Amino acid sequence: MHSIFGTDGIRGRFNKEITYSLAYRIGFALGLISKENNPEPIVIGRDTRISGHVLLEALSIGIVDSGKEFINIGICPTPAIPFLIRQESFCSGIMISASHNPPDYNGIKIFDENGNKISPKIENQIETIVEDLKKIKVSSKSEKSIKVYKTLLDKYIESLIDSFDNENLEGMKIVLDTCFGSATTCAEKIFDILGADVKVINNDKNGQKINLNCGSTCLDPLNKAVYQYDADMGFSFDGDADRVIGIDSKGNILDGDHILFLWGRELMKKKVLPNNTVISTKMANLGFENAWNKIGGILYRTEVGDKFIHEELIKRDAVLGGEQSGHILSKLNNFCGDGILTAIQIAKFCKQKKISLNSWLESSFLPYPQKLTNINLDFDFKKTYNSFTDIINETTEIYANNKSYDCRIYVRPSGTEPLLRVLVEARDPEQVDFLSKKISGELQSKIKKISNTI
Repeated sequence: MHSIFGTDGIRGRFNKEITYSLAYRIGFALGLISKENNPEPIVIGRDTRISGHVLLEALSIGIVDSGKEFINIGICPTPAIPFLIRQESFCSGIMISASHNPPDYNGIKIFDENGNKISPKIENQIETIVEDLKKIKVSSKSEKSIKVYKTLLDKYIESLIDSFDNENLEGMKIVLDTCFGSATTCAEKIFDILGADVKVINNDKNGQKINLNCGSTCLDPLNKAVYQYDADMGFSFDGDADRVIGIDSKGNILDGDHILFLWGRELMKKKVLPNNTVISTKMANLGFENAWNKIGGILYRTEVGDKFIHEELIKRDAVLGGEQSGHILSKLNNFCGDGILTAIQIAKFCKQKKISLNSWLESSFLPYPQKLTNINLDFDFKKTYNSFTDIINETTEIYANNKSYDCRIYVRPSGTEPLLRVLVEARDPEQVDFLSKKISGELQSKIKKISNTI
């Protein structure tokens, strides 16, 4: 049986990979499993996507049919779910979101009673029940509204404000791009309460525009707004606000690698970074790793996905980790990726140090040129990935082992879309462009030939 779980929950296009029937069965399965272990309700939230309400209905009906109760907190950032699980002792939680993906995608992220992403064991239990229920055909029952417990989101907002310990952001001009997603519910309010002169763009709860030419994967609107408002800095969130990318006053990008380096260095100076260790993934820039090692730090790399980073954080007794994409996990909130928390902490550091983000970023590392190429696939690559691993390894090793190239190559299937991602990194940008085209072209041709025989 092919797993329905990817690198971050269950993800796919609505009414294709993610259907009403599948959501019902997942709700029923989680309700059944949770009922055995904990009598408390399941907490559910979602981002702004149009399909979110439909999936919420399906999940909630499945949960109720299993004999379990649920609490709906409505549109919210993903990190609000694990926070409330711990705060209110819910038995588990669900976030309906496709994160940074386009509006036609959606997803289901599931958290356990500790507020962590569910283990492979629980994933397998859910998949077994979902498979057993496959013969049951379920269709949308109604368009009725489901009660929203709005006061619960306020508790999450208060927790972010409390993390500031009575400090503030007064005198700082900050732009936020909430990308028509989950951050529209509270990002502006939080920065405003903390005293910042805040300007917000793309701040409507519009599921038809979520992540389209905006947000953490498209920084042009933020860059223009920072320039227009003569701001000190700007922060751009993804659809469910669990990641963030920053921009300084001159348009330089503060990605996850720079956040880890700068934040980690501050913790190192305060001697509160165990073993001077940070955790990142195989996507992390080699310039980051070399610079981090040079100041006495240790970087451990994992596979892509916050669940792998979380596992390594616990294993290494570390307090800070994350991804280049801006998904940062810190001990501040029990290692839950939170874009808004990350943004206010970066602004807080600048205020404490009496330094502009531009100056602070200039003290960071010099990244090696990187290029990420997506190979579009017209078949379900994840189901047949093992058929291609040998050819992928053979192709990349030819170039990686060639000393004249002096490069790093990392190839992986996307966990959320029908894509093969090819990362090439080297000191010479021209070499990066050359190798990206060469390797991507060869892989696309070879995979196409093999796929025709499967």
